[in-house]
Amino acid sequence: MSQPQFFWLSVAASPPGRWDLRLLDWRMTPAFRSSDISPATPVMLDWRIGGRCPDWADMAERRHAIVVGVEEAQARADLIRSGFADALPSQVALVELAARMVKLEGLRKMIPRHRTVGPLRLDLFYRDAQADGRWIGLHPREFALMWRLAECPGEQVSKEALLTDVWRLRHEPETNSLEVHVSRLRAKLAVSGLAWLVQTHPDGGYCLSTEGGASFKAFARDRRAALDSGAMITQERRLSRESTVESHVQQPRYD
Repeated sequence: MSQPQFFWLSVAASPPGRWDLRLLDWRMTPAFRSSDISPATPVMLDWRIGGRCPDWADMAERRHAIVVGVEEAQARADLIRSGFADALPSQVALVELAARMVKLEGLRKMIPRHRTVGPLRLDLFYRDAQADGRWIGLHPREFALMWRLAECPGEQVSKEALLTDVWRLRHEPETNSLEVHVSRLRAKLAVSGLAWLVQTHPDGGYCLSTEGGASFKAFARDRRAALDSGAMITQERRLSRESTVESHVQQPRYD
């Protein structure tokens, strides 16, 4: 799975919620020294007092790193001039931070911003999907489900894999959260006539249909034809029944 990942370079074990890309389904590896990071992997460097690593200046591949928590404009300019890809203040929005991380060299090849599944276009920046130029309005978890399934259209993705990759769970919960989210996802897709995209796989789990649009429309046509013919048959049977009943009703005699 090409799930985006980054190093969190800080004395603190994890970033605050406003910077935590794990909320957008990224993978995070904590690093306490610049020597702990690997080349070509995006880095988020904590610039806060008390969080800044003492050896941050020893970073070699600064073009793969974004510095966060830099409040002074002059300090941000100096960091960028020293080779860092970007420097941002504390109040940067999470979605903007994610977009800037995606643009870092090396990550661009790992994961695309868009994925197209039939008539649906997924957008990683907006965490939503478009059909005929209109946004579907997906919940972040619903988008994560679609994005994961879109990695391998037409192929089975097991329930265990979805729970691990989307929910980050290593065990199967007692709730039916996955089924509920799939149902809600289909309901939103159905507004645009695309509920057929998410299929339940015969062997368990789910998959994205690669040719379901045509078969679904054909099925719909056949179903309507069957219903129409059924109505005609019902009407014919009713008329036949009425004539049969009339033939068995004894007519009054007046002789």
